[in-house]
Amino acid sequence: MLKWKGAQTATDLAQQLKVSPMAIRQHLQNLFSEELVSYQELKQAVGRPLKLWQLTEKSLNLFPNHHADLIVQLLESVTSVFGELGLELLIQERTQAQIQAYLQQIAPHLNIREKANILAEIRTQEGYMAELIEVSKIELLLVENHCSICTAAQNCSLLCDSELKIFRHILGDEVQVERVEHILNGSRRCTYRIRLIQQSQIDCEQAANTIL
Repeated sequence: MLKWKGAQTATDLAQQLKVSPMAIRQHLQNLFSEELVSYQELKQAVGRPLKLWQLTEKSLNLFPNHHADLIVQLLESVTSVFGELGLELLIQERTQAQIQAYLQQIAPHLNIREKANILAEIRTQEGYMAELIEVSKIELLLVENHCSICTAAQNCSLLCDSELKIFRHILGDEVQVERVEHILNGSRRCTYRIRLIQQSQIDCEQAANTIL
């Protein structure tokens, strides 16, 4: 009802839904605690101010959307109009934009573990539910428990290739980055192994100290 008709009082909602105002207020308080609704107080000449309840931006995720379908259609349209080369150029542009955005948050002087930690935080903010796992002094795992572009990636493998390129660029030439688990191949998650390059045993021991 709030989505359909906009801001309303608990009494208005109760009348339309044929329940008591007390029941409505209880529901509204629960939604308020989840940050799905907010309210504005409307002063009256007499009595307490009225609370006008309205939806928050966070609530929009509860309603149907076709963002994924739209992206897939756009990718198909790009291929149809500009060909495979046009699609590759589009993904390359997106890749470079992501690299620049990440580099603004990840300083080049940081060690590998610090860079990987910040990268995991950024990916989590983007909906990938990322975490960093230390396997050894020279090996880390960047785990993404969710793919927020899964539908698009299923229709365009270049997006997955792009992510691997981004990680390799951000983490630098000191490490090898490879995908060892892939959601699109049936895995529960996407996992990237980050391993320091070993040129010699001495170099390896020196490099191992820089990852922490």
